This record gives sequence, C-alpha cells and structure tokens, in this order.
Amino acid sequence: MNADLENIIALQGLDSAAQAAERRLAEEPEHERVLEARLTAARDAVAAAKERLSASQNARREVEKDVALHQGRLSKFREQAMAVKTNQEYHAVQKEIDFAQTEMKAAEDKVLERMLEADDLAAALKKAEAELASETKKVDADRKARAIELADLRASLEHIRSERTAVVGSLSPQVMSIFERVAQRRNGVAVAEARDGICTICHVRLRPQIFNTVRRNNQIVQCDSCNRILFFVPPPAAADTEAPADLPQPPG
Repeated sequence: MNADLENIIALQGLDSAAQAAERRLAEEPEHERVLEARLTAARDAVAAAKERLSASQNARREVEKDVALHQGRLSKFREQAMAVKTNQEYHAVQKEIDFAQTEMKAAEDKVLERMLEADDLAAALKKAEAELASETKKVDADRKARAIELADLRASLEHIRSERTAVVGSLSPQVMSIFERVAQRRNGVAVAEARDGICTICHVRLRPQIFNTVRRNNQIVQCDSCNRILFFVPPPAAADTEAPADLPQPPG
C-alpha cells in the first residue's frame, strides 16, 4: 500500500477516535444535569411527603382541641344537671349534654381518621426516604464510574494527539492539505472505503477505471462525488479446504 495512503487511513482512525472521545466529554454537563435532576426529584418527593404528614398532624391537633372543648362543655353541663331544681331545667341541661356528646363523638371520629391517615402518610414518607437513599447510592456509583471513564478518555486523547503528531509528520504537505480540506467539508471524515465499486460513505458508484485504480492502493484517489480519499480492503485469501491426495503406499 502507498505510504501516504496508509498514513492517511491511520490519521483518519485517530481523528475519528478523538472526535468520539471529545463528544463523550462534551456530554458530561448534560449527564450531570440528568443525575442531579434525579436526586432533586427524589428529594422533592421526600419534602412533599413530610409536608403532607405535618399538615395531617397539625389538622389532628386542631381536632383534638375541639374534643377537649366539647369535653369541657360536657363536664360543665353535667355539673349544672346536678344543681337543677325543676324538670324543665333538667331537660334543658340534658339536651345540652346530648348535643355536646354528639359533637365530641364526631370530633373523636375525626381524630381517629387523622391517626389512620398519619399512619399511611408516615409509611409513604418512609418509602420516599428509602427511594431517595437508593437513588443517591445509584447516582454516586454512576458519578464514580463516570469519573473513571472521563479520566480514561482524557488520557486516550493525549495519546491520540501524540500519535497524530507523528503521523502528520510522515505525510507529504500536498496529501495533508487534501485531507484537511476534505475533513473540514465532510464533518471530519476525509477517508472512505471503496467496496463493490461504491464509495461506502456517499454510496455513489465509482467509474470502473477509478475503482480499478483504488483497488491497487498505490496512489491517492478521491471520490468524484464526496471527494473523500478512497482505499480498498482486499478480501481475505480463501483457505485451502481440499484434503491432500492419498500418497501411494509402498508395495507390501
């Protein structure tokens, strides 16, 4: 294979690897934003569960105050019932006692409802806190793994840049100029394999004489359509699968 062509193929491989690493590194802010959003959602769920539980407890305390109020009224009316002089007064006080008992029973039922509600809300809070702990653990593990990956990517980029400098130094200025010009116009991809008479990137069929020249891999040839530098990968040699002929046996 032509030395410049071989080096151009190597250079394209290095540049493509560098582009992939740089894209991966550029994704880090968005990746971190997604992780933080997951934690924020879990924290918000805990905060909301705490708020619901607190509101329920506050409401229960207010109802308990009503129970205490009705109990005080009931005690007062019972004391009055002990001091009445006439049946009319007794019936009036008894009516107040019945009403106070009814109100207190309704308030006590509300207290019970709030107690049951608080049990459910406490369980929901416990679940939200467990989910937050689990999510925090997952995010921490993700961040640690990501930190290792990013360190490897940065080290890989340094190695790629060193190799690229060596490869560029071995190329002729003319070939390097072609590579840079095409790469700039074609999103960093200046080299393409030609296979079955077609450029495998732009998928345009090559003229037969062009493809025959590319097959020899002995010079720089560009695709007439996308201008990428073409190369050809020869098919692997067919394995000799025929069994060896039997050797003649010596006479017995």
